Amino acid sequence: MRRRAGLLGARLRQRRTQRRVFQVGTVLCSLALAPSAWVWFAAGDRVGTVESAPAAPVAVVFGAGLYQGRPSPYLEHRLVAAVDLYREGKVQAILVTGDNGRVEYSEPDAMYDYLTRNGVPEDRVVRDYAGFDTWDSCTRARRIFGVDHAVLVSQDFHVRRALALCEAAGIRSYAVGVPELHDATWLYGGLREVAGAGKAAANAWLRPDPVFLGPREDGIPKALAEAAKQ
Repeated sequence: MRRRAGLLGARLRQRRTQRRVFQVGTVLCSLALAPSAWVWFAAGDRVGTVESAPAAPVAVVFGAGLYQGRPSPYLEHRLVAAVDLYREGKVQAILVTGDNGRVEYSEPDAMYDYLTRNGVPEDRVVRDYAGFDTWDSCTRARRIFGVDHAVLVSQDFHVRRALALCEAAGIRSYAVGVPELHDATWLYGGLREVAGAGKAAANAWLRPDPVFLGPREDGIPKALAEAAKQ
C-alpha cells in the first residue's frame, strides 16, 4: 500500500513538473515570437508590388550583399524593382543604403552603378555609405538625408521589418516586397527575421543613434529639385 502511494505521489510530482516545463516553454515561445507579431501587424496592408505602390518622392533600396563586386542575385532583384518604380514615375529619386565597411567592398557604389547603367539618371541616385543594418538605414534616411515619405524595396521576408523600423524612424512608408523562390537562401533569410524582429523591437523602442551619424546631406533634396525642373 505504501509502495503504491509512493508511486502515485511520484507520478503526480512528475506530471506537475512536466506541466510547469510546458507552461514555461509556452511563455518563452510567446515572448520570442511577440516581436515578429509586432513587425507583421505594424506593417499592416502597406506591403505590395511595384504596380500597387503609391507614388512617393523617394525609393529606399537596402543592401543585400555583393558577389565579386557586383550585386548579389537578391540585391539585383531589389534594384530591378527600383528601376521599375522610377520608369513608371512612382518615385523621383532613389536612396541606396548599404555596407561600405571595407575599402574593397561598397554596396552603395555597386547599387549606384547598376541603377545608372539601367536608365536611372546619375543625379537621381543618392548613396548612403553607412547603412550597416536596417535600423541604421532607416534612421539615417530620415535624420541625414531628410526622407519623410518613401517606398521601401527589399525581399518579401525582410520588407515588413524595414517598414516597421522606417515608420519608427519617422518615415511614412509603403513597401515593395520582392518575391523570391522559396529555396534554402529564402528559408535562411526568413529564419533570421525571427531574431531580427527582436532587435527591431528594441531599436524602435530605444531609438539608438546609428553607428555613424554625421552631418546632414543634401543629395535627396537636390535630386528632387532636379526632378521638379522636368
